[in-house]
Amino acid sequence: MAGEAARPERRIDLDWIRIIAFGLLILYHVGMLFVPWDFHVKSVHILPGLEPLMLVLNPWRLSLLFLVSGAATRFMSMKLEPGALFAARAARLLPPVVFGVLVIVPPQSYFQVVDWGYSGSFVEFYFTHYLSVPGKFCQAGHCLILPTWNHLWFVVYLFVYTAILVLVAAIAPALLRAVERWVAPLLSGAGLLILPTLLLAAYCLALFPVFPQTHALIDDWYDHAVYGTVFLFGYLFALDEGVAGATQRLRWPALAVALFGYANFMIWRALRQDGAPPYEALSLYGGFAYAAFQWCSIVAILGFGRRWLNRDAPARRYLTDAVFPFYIVHQTTIIETDYAIRGLGLPAWAEAAVVIAATCRTACGASCARTGV
Repeated sequence: MAGEAARPERRIDLDWIRIIAFGLLILYHVGMLFVPWDFHVKSVHILPGLEPLMLVLNPWRLSLLFLVSGAATRFMSMKLEPGALFAARAARLLPPVVFGVLVIVPPQSYFQVVDWGYSGSFVEFYFTHYLSVPGKFCQAGHCLILPTWNHLWFVVYLFVYTAILVLVAAIAPALLRAVERWVAPLLSGAGLLILPTLLLAAYCLALFPVFPQTHALIDDWYDHAVYGTVFLFGYLFALDEGVAGATQRLRWPALAVALFGYANFMIWRALRQDGAPPYEALSLYGGFAYAAFQWCSIVAILGFGRRWLNRDAPARRYLTDAVFPFYIVHQTTIIETDYAIRGLGLPAWAEAAVVIAATCRTACGASCARTGV
């Protein structure tokens, strides 16, 4: 866009935030083995007490990644015309999705159906069931649509949002600039905490009851509203010093509101679990508590990151490229490792430690191969 040539080509703080957020995936997805929530395979140790800790990360971690991805797209747009930007993102994102669906994800599905009672080999499952496009594999009352992208949904959504944004930038670039000029002043003060919170609460209350999360792209309208909005936020305001400065100034109030929102969201969950009727006031309470925790956590992270994570280092330059292949392989390693050791009788802490260590080692290998180290 005009006038952006003299601006910095990246923000070091956002690179570090992206690295840390992807790093949390190991702990979060290992945690998914142990909490009562649905996951592809489960540990023999189910720990309901782990849920509050998981819910510290759950509402904001992926939204933060989409926001940072939107910012990265903005920096790329400073150097590339819309057509070239689309080609670059397609070359970066689509081959890993295709490779992942055909090679990385199938073991996840195989161990999942083995847990359901399937007794065939992986080769039999892969060629008879997994590649039956599209297929529906059912066993013991459970069904799975195959083939699947599992955790790679994030990459698919990122590509779709980028494609839509590139189309708008090509057709109506003035529209994006006008939105940026009009909205940025509203987000340069307390509005940064208030306005996005109200919008996310509206999504939660209006869309989530009708369109629960599926990660299936075509019917996932609550997720599209949330992730598309934060992706656009990152794109529009990555270069705006007023918004960036507001995140730093408001980092402590944002943290306080986030903690208050988390506490109230946990109270809401307890009320629902105790059988409180789902009357309108209770739904509003839960929706606003969730949205406040979700958004203000992001603002606090951006603010503290801008304050403390603005120094470059060789590790940042390496990890910026390394985290993407890490993301591609990490979940399969978690599932394969846990399935391999589940018969050893390990306590939960040892099981988690082995899975984390194996995942870090495999992810490091994939990252080193990708970056040429």
